[in-house]
Amino acid sequence: MTNMTRQYSTAASHARNAVDKTADAWTEGARTVTGRLPGLPQLDLVPAVERYFDLLQRAVNINRRLAVRWAEAAGTLSGVVREKADAAGDVMRDKAEAAGDIARDQAAKTEQAAHEQAAKAEQAEKELARQARQAQREQAEKAEQAAHEQAAKAERAEQELARQARQAQREHDRQAHQRARQRYEGLTKAELSDLLAKRKLTKTGNIDDLIERLVEADNK
Repeated sequence: MTNMTRQYSTAASHARNAVDKTADAWTEGARTVTGRLPGLPQLDLVPAVERYFDLLQRAVNINRRLAVRWAEAAGTLSGVVREKADAAGDVMRDKAEAAGDIARDQAAKTEQAAHEQAAKAEQAEKELARQARQAQREQAEKAEQAAHEQAAKAERAEQELARQARQAQREHDRQAHQRARQRYEGLTKAELSDLLAKRKLTKTGNIDDLIERLVEADNK
């Protein structure tokens, strides 16, 4: 727009300069002729003046056409500028919207990735908790099994000790009984019968019966 204004100003200046130069040339020529021929009669200047104003009118018309063309060109250029500005604005808006869409998509992707990571972490935590519970159950089962085995071993050991104790007791009783019998072994049946009679015990039976009866009486 500044370039068109400069062109209009230059053309209008050229037109004014052309009219001024023409008028100056005509005036100077008239003066020269009048000065060189002082005896000539007074010239009729009306046609010259009309031609001068005709030149001025032509200059005005030229200036008018230039001004109209400049205005049209300025309006056209303004429209182009506006169109370019609108197009640039549309492009900027499109780019801004595209950037916003990209940012929103990136934010959504980031949020989705965060949710996925959180879900994976939660799943991993649940899996670790499940494995820990499983390990605890297995450890508890193993401990319980070991306790049962220890209890069974202790019970078996106790039973064995009780068996050995009973066996030892039986052996002790047998030996004690054997020692008690030794007092009466070698005696005759009549002697055994007399001992039984003194204790008011039954005298019937064989020698072993008599001895056993006397041993039992001793243990009472």
